Amino acid sequence: MSIRHGLLALLERGPRYGSQLRTEFESRTGATWPLNVGQVYTTLNRLERDGMVAQGGEDDAGHALYVITDTGRSELKSWFTTPVDRSSPPRDELAIKLAMAVGAPGVDIRAVIQSQRHHTVKAMQDYTRLKAQALAAIESGGPQERDDVAWLLVLEQLIFQTEAEARWLDHCEVRLIRISATADRGGERAADPAGPPAGAALIAPPAPSDSPGRPDSPGRPASAAHARHAPPPT
Repeated sequence: MSIRHGLLALLERGPRYGSQLRTEFESRTGATWPLNVGQVYTTLNRLERDGMVAQGGEDDAGHALYVITDTGRSELKSWFTTPVDRSSPPRDELAIKLAMAVGAPGVDIRAVIQSQRHHTVKAMQDYTRLKAQALAAIESGGPQERDDVAWLLVLEQLIFQTEAEARWLDHCEVRLIRISATADRGGERAADPAGPPAGAALIAPPAPSDSPGRPDSPGRPASAAHARHAPPPT
């Protein structure tokens, strides 16, 4: 996330001081990505070093004001007109977790998937409720309508993101089950005494427990369909 460009966009509207920029940034994004004042002033110092902002005196309360420069305006225009680069995607903790869980001793990867799916669907439902509140605020035509519209766009992005994540988790579960079933069939046909068939260790067995459990069924767990019951965005 480009905090520097967000601050430049706010300064384009006029001189601001640090805590004011923080408040407006969080209001515009619904505090989805909260900032602290130290983070704001550190970014402002770097922007000033790069010639994109300058100090513009003080307000009546003695707050040091910052103003955007022509260099800052050029940088902001370039940011708005240049697509966000997707050639180097940011690290995704969930993708890394599932990648490391594949074949990990004592890890039931399907339990990991189901736990994450439950959390993802709940987040999707929470975002959907917040979206309804944002829409109601926009329809009321309050003084913060611009911020409400911005917050709505952020919320809808979060809804689409969690919907995609829930579908991806379903896909991961089905993919792993199919690979495991294919490996099992291949092992039965080959009956190779040298070791397990290729791919058989992709889904590691769960850690042994004190009480005997029923063997895992190759069928899809009932909880795998939970994501489909989340209320769709309207």
